[in-house]
Amino acid sequence: MGKSTKRYTEEFKKQIIGLKEAGRSTSELMREYDLTKTSINTWVRQYTNSGKFGVVENLSENEKELRILRKENKQLRMENDILKQAALILGQRNA
Repeated sequence: MGKSTKRYTEEFKKQIIGLKEAGRSTSELMREYDLTKTSINTWVRQYTNSGKFGVVENLSENEKELRILRKENKQLRMENDILKQAALILGQRNA
């Protein structure tokens, strides 16, 4: 069976950041709250950068633009496929 991913509330993450800013060490927080060093460091970095914990809020401008362009590209490919299918159907009717 795979390892389940723990989900933490925004309130809990803010509490951990507050403790870290108050001088508690990362290793203390890891032991006391059963957290990973990566989780703590990620939360601190995200909250420092944007004041939020979501992935989208913490993307760089280039990453945001790339995400938009990929979504637009996917939409255009889908529309192109629909047009190709319509052309095939209309071509069969006229033949």
